[in-house]
Amino acid sequence: MYKLVLYMLVLAFVMLLHALQTDEEVAMQTLFRAKHGVNYAAHAAAQQLDSERLANGVVALDPIRAENTAMQYLQRNLRLGTDNRPLPGTFLQARVDVVAFRVVNADEIFPYTYIHPATGYSVVLNRPGVILIIRLEYPRTFTVMGPIVWDVKSAAEVVF
Repeated sequence: MYKLVLYMLVLAFVMLLHALQTDEEVAMQTLFRAKHGVNYAAHAAAQQLDSERLANGVVALDPIRAENTAMQYLQRNLRLGTDNRPLPGTFLQARVDVVAFRVVNADEIFPYTYIHPATGYSVVLNRPGVILIIRLEYPRTFTVMGPIVWDVKSAAEVVF
């Protein structure tokens, strides 16, 4: 009888480990997908040149178009609504917060060092660009792991 009880305890332990491993793997895939989405959004925003300033020979970004483009790309890639809440039937459960969005334009002195003290993120830009940081909460599949919240960061420069 004790062997049956021991067998059931070992089986429960193995199932718990399997659930933990599965949850960790899904969490890493979610982080990679979020990182790709943030990278795409930052790169798309960094391509929004200000045509008036470009006509005068100054390579600069249009901050309004850059932010709108970044939010559109972020929402499409992470399947979010316009309020950055996940669309119905998608994997994410909680709202995605934009922690920082910064357009570094031609009026700065380059190389420009950006430091975000709350997240500890620092990046050096050699020409105009965009910095984007979002906060994303992982919706746990099982309750084996504690809650996970990531600050996903990206920066992109104008390419010419």
